[in-house]
Amino acid sequence: MKAIATNRRQPWNKGKLVGQKAPLRLKDIWAIRVRLQIAQDTRDLALFDLAIDSKLRACDLTKLRVRDVAHGEHVSSRAMVMQQKTQRPVQFEITEQTRLALEAWIHQARLHSEDCLFPSRLHASVHLSTRQYARIVKAWIKAIGLDPTMYGTHTMRRTKASLIYRRTKNLRAVQLLLGHTKLESTVRYLGIEVDDALEMAEQTEA
Repeated sequence: MKAIATNRRQPWNKGKLVGQKAPLRLKDIWAIRVRLQIAQDTRDLALFDLAIDSKLRACDLTKLRVRDVAHGEHVSSRAMVMQQKTQRPVQFEITEQTRLALEAWIHQARLHSEDCLFPSRLHASVHLSTRQYARIVKAWIKAIGLDPTMYGTHTMRRTKASLIYRRTKNLRAVQLLLGHTKLESTVRYLGIEVDDALEMAEQTEA
């Protein structure tokens, strides 16, 4: 009999932590924000604040152009972006502190309407890549003493949605804000039980 081959390809996730990345808590948000303000890192402060407000996926956030959030020199209080993954538009509010951070960045970088909002510092790309963005997020997380394996770019997308859910328990509102087509996707993001989610959704519709 021929010997049975025992060599098998190792799973890609062997030895790695997988699953949903944790959202930031309010104290984490302020810890990162204050560090960026003290360091006078205008670009990263604008990126951080917009990532929290917009709840966009990394692929959508990094490709934003100035015109997507601003008219002339002034940043809008709301913006609408077509999502790359779903090809559906999603709208989000831009808070005052984020508007101020973005205006400071646009002015400092001398950006124009058609320019990428976060240009890459590498010649290979016109805008910040998702890989560069992931490295930046990791640096933010490490700077405040959190475990970088527990957080990632999806942390930025989940943070405000989680805060809104905790305050309102309104799944439909969070689903709309995240641009999810299915309630199950929102449930997965928030890490709550499906039965509880459906019950809450029914109560919201009543």
